[in-house]
Amino acid sequence: MNTPASPGSPYGTLPTATVPASRKPVSLPRLREMHAQGEKISMLTAYDATFAAVADAAGVECILVGDSLGMVCQGLSSTVGVSLETMRYHTESVVRGLRRVQGTAWVIGDLPFGTYHESREQALRSATVLMQAGAHMVKLEGGGWTADIVRFLTERGVPVCAHLGLTPQSVHALGGYRIQGRDEDSAATLLRQAREIQDAGASMLVLELMPASLGAQVTQALDIPVIGIGAGPDCSGQVLVLHDMLGLTPGKLPRFVRNFMDGAASVQDAVRAYVQAVKSGAFPQAQVHTY
Repeated sequence: MNTPASPGSPYGTLPTATVPASRKPVSLPRLREMHAQGEKISMLTAYDATFAAVADAAGVECILVGDSLGMVCQGLSSTVGVSLETMRYHTESVVRGLRRVQGTAWVIGDLPFGTYHESREQALRSATVLMQAGAHMVKLEGGGWTADIVRFLTERGVPVCAHLGLTPQSVHALGGYRIQGRDEDSAATLLRQAREIQDAGASMLVLELMPASLGAQVTQALDIPVIGIGAGPDCSGQVLVLHDMLGLTPGKLPRFVRNFMDGAASVQDAVRAYVQAVKSGAFPQAQVHTY
């Protein structure tokens, strides 16, 4: 079932929400409530109006406008070349798509490389751009030095999602897309940084590419939702790049990705299957999608 787009829109029709009509806009209190009750949180990336509407209609709670768009949409070799203006553009596109279908998802905008590294004030200026574009929360990568940035932003009313483990903006410093936290010292560092970031005021944490045992340990140690991507099944929720889970990304995909288009009749059915698999704990599977 579809609903007409706004008059003169080049987008044609967009899907109506098929989630229960009682679903209210997702908020930070709602995400905290889900976490407290042990309900898994589903998150997907989206970079445009149509896919954002599809994800929302399928019941995704959080939409990440990720700087992964640099690789997915722009053909870059990493996320390092993504600009703040590009992130603003795509955040506005996603928000417009949700508004057309009275969407309810929580929108997170990625702060790209170099837009929060110089100073706390620079971070606030960059976050303001994405918040004014319609994001409900901003995401930044790294631990240690970022705690001060997180504290500065949250004290000024900017909700923050942190990101630890494999941090793609630091891929060159990390020596490639490698599993993080494999030895005792690096695992202890990640756990310490996670606690520091939570104490600084972060409302959510993404953990990427690490042993499932460490993902479980960090999740258990924190009071905020921890969203995993290649961090095991015991996180508070899961996130994938939309194009990966639809089987659209060329080449070999990471072990933590599952192609939900297999056996699905439509993109929306595939996204709905992803949401259901996250909620039930069927995805990710231990030994299959984990390290």
